[in-house]
Amino acid sequence: MGTFFKDCEHPRSRWSKCPHLYKVRYRDAAGKQAEESGFATQDEAIQRLADVYNAKKATPRGRAKAERVAKYGAMPFGEYAAEWRAGQRDLAPASVRHLDSLLEHHLLPALESRRMSTFDHKVVDGFIRTMERNGAGLATQSNAFDKLKAILLDAHRLGIYDDNPLEGVKPPQYDPKRAVIPSVAQLRQIRTAGDDTFLLFADLMSGCGMRSGEAAAVNLNNIVAGDVYRITEQVNQTTGQYGRLKHRKVGDYRDVPLPPRVKETIEWYADKHGTTDGYLLRHPRDSTRAFPYYYLGNQWQKITKKAGQADTPEGMVLYSFRHFFASNCLTHGIPITDVAEWMGHRSLDITFRIYRHLMPGSIGKAAKILDLGLVT
Repeated sequence: MGTFFKDCEHPRSRWSKCPHLYKVRYRDAAGKQAEESGFATQDEAIQRLADVYNAKKATPRGRAKAERVAKYGAMPFGEYAAEWRAGQRDLAPASVRHLDSLLEHHLLPALESRRMSTFDHKVVDGFIRTMERNGAGLATQSNAFDKLKAILLDAHRLGIYDDNPLEGVKPPQYDPKRAVIPSVAQLRQIRTAGDDTFLLFADLMSGCGMRSGEAAAVNLNNIVAGDVYRITEQVNQTTGQYGRLKHRKVGDYRDVPLPPRVKETIEWYADKHGTTDGYLLRHPRDSTRAFPYYYLGNQWQKITKKAGQADTPEGMVLYSFRHFFASNCLTHGIPITDVAEWMGHRSLDITFRIYRHLMPGSIGKAAKILDLGLVT
């Protein structure tokens, strides 16, 4: 519970008669030693120790919080981030690799030794400015900030900060207008610029919104209706094996629209090249293995380098096929909530941030619609 004493030359047997005041020593809720003085009698000193003990006993939550703050507040960011990373068990291997890259190249060089308790909005804003000075791209800045945000919010939930250290910080603004999207005419030409496999990928990504890893795992058995394809797995870029979908648990799936032209492409490819357990694509040299979709990247490089082979917009990448899917949906009035679900985004905010500009005139359109219901 603690101890009481007198800091004088008199022995303990004389304390009750000497004029010096009593002192008490105890450990507070955070485990730190504390000392108080000014008690005229032994009974007053003992009563103070009893009050401290009872208060600690009556507030276990407060004591636990104080202990957490003492432990984690003094912890360097690098150590805290390592513990936080170990808890991200839901991440797919490719996501773990991306997280490790952001930590290694951006977060740790700038923040590794900083104590967790010293973070506030100025420190976070300074980190963003450091990335800007170092010439990091806006997409990288946004991803690094998102990871720092996740770590600091985890610390905030532990009680390290009274105020949210991210409040008032303006996050890096990834400019979605930089995404290059081919026109319908360009897509029509590009999709036939490669071999049959390239055409299949182009149709699956631009027509169903699949990621390249999901397209690599296309299976004839996943056509669950004449106009619905069920995406159940992807070829993992790290392992080269079939695995769960990004941001999804094992066994999760998502149903996406299957346009007639894409369905025709799937059936045409299956008739021409055959399937293995329903899979259309397998490793070119070993049919027992999944398709290594980096082969697609190699073919894309050849297409873009060969002048006149296809009218590819400057800056277009393979992911632009998926951008085309989003653009095609939104410009034809399909709700962004449906687009987010079909594309497998983790949250609607991601879809809105990337593709908001693809909904031109939505305010003007709303004004005209609302005007119809107003009294003239």
